[in-house]
Amino acid sequence: MLLHLLGTAAYEGIPSLFCRCTLCQQARKLKGKDIRTRTSVVIDHELKIDFPPDTLLHMLRDDLDLEEIQDLLITHSHSDHLYAEDLEARLPGYAQSGEEPIHIYAHDMPLARIRERVGQTSKYVLHRVQLFVPTVTQTATVVALPAYHMDEETCLLYWIEKNGHSVLHAHDSGWFPDETWSWLEQQGREGNRLSAAILECTMGNDPDSGTHMNAAEVFKTKERLIACEAADPHTVFIVTHFCHNAHLTHQELCHLFEPQGIRVAYDSMKVQL
Repeated sequence: MLLHLLGTAAYEGIPSLFCRCTLCQQARKLKGKDIRTRTSVVIDHELKIDFPPDTLLHMLRDDLDLEEIQDLLITHSHSDHLYAEDLEARLPGYAQSGEEPIHIYAHDMPLARIRERVGQTSKYVLHRVQLFVPTVTQTATVVALPAYHMDEETCLLYWIEKNGHSVLHAHDSGWFPDETWSWLEQQGREGNRLSAAILECTMGNDPDSGTHMNAAEVFKTKERLIACEAADPHTVFIVTHFCHNAHLTHQELCHLFEPQGIRVAYDSMKVQL
């Protein structure tokens, strides 16, 4: 399984629009891995998680063929995770796209946003996921789990099983809800082990993390996943979704996470499981 991390920033990107904070000014000078676009992941060229406003840039920069995407999983409706306007670009009159639909999996609010933009079309098939219920997609089996992110919407984490590997995609979320932990612990009891866990660290070292994670919570999440045997020493842990307001360069993030056995993601990073 190939994990391709297209973007690794939170909503603002790094450097952020209009911002002159210390980190944004450092990123403009350092460039390279300190330039971060809005978060998305592609698995094996065919399953994409989230559709941010930087998708066109990702396609151009990483030489992606979006017509290879069969499944699109949406975590929630915030614009850095779902820029539904750009889904219109696959419709007749905008593109000479393939006849096969892209299947989109999400909860209520993202689906409503997508319907509003693309209407009734054969280019997309929309699926409402049910929490904790395995869904067989075109390319994988996915289970939607509740995130702790906002009250007005059901935000999702995803457990993805594909070709003998399991991946937990876990952002945007603060400390996972109890029912999510119960489900993950059940996987451990049943002998289901994660090949990789993609966690978020929007807040850096900020002790007031709330509906996103800070570094301390990332460490606790890794420890608990291993303790409940949903993960083991062979699981690849990756941290992503960084905010410029955390004021940590890529190198500083590496110093923070690598001693704990956690890889720091950067834009265009590829991980072969």
